[in-house]
Amino acid sequence: MKTVLFVCMENSFRSQIAEAYFNKHAPEGWKAVSAGLTPAERVHPNAFKLMLEEGIDMSHKKPQIMTRELQEKADAAVIVCSGSLCPVVYAKHVEEWNMPDPAKMTLDEARKIRDAIKEKVLDLVKRLVGE
Repeated sequence: MKTVLFVCMENSFRSQIAEAYFNKHAPEGWKAVSAGLTPAERVHPNAFKLMLEEGIDMSHKKPQIMTRELQEKADAAVIVCSGSLCPVVYAKHVEEWNMPDPAKMTLDEARKIRDAIKEKVLDLVKRLVGE
């Protein structure tokens, strides 16, 4: 099983959404995990709401810390956050998506970030299938 690691600082919003979308649309033989450098205590409530709109239940998800083991096992890693505080990730293939932090945005603003993440995830899935 090949793995994509989605990373942001707190693993409470962007990386959780990316993981959920990837696992819903994952090509055969692939799965996603997500982690953060300084994980929050829980997934952001708006992340739950926005993904329920998409028919994806993330109520079982908890933020986790990014470990060396997660990085070493990843066939690809995606840094979803933006700015100089984003973690450095060591994996065979690394992408940076530079998504703004939706945590302090209104639900409508955060929905735009969710939709942008979905678009990028679906593009990633297409590229992986084409390998």
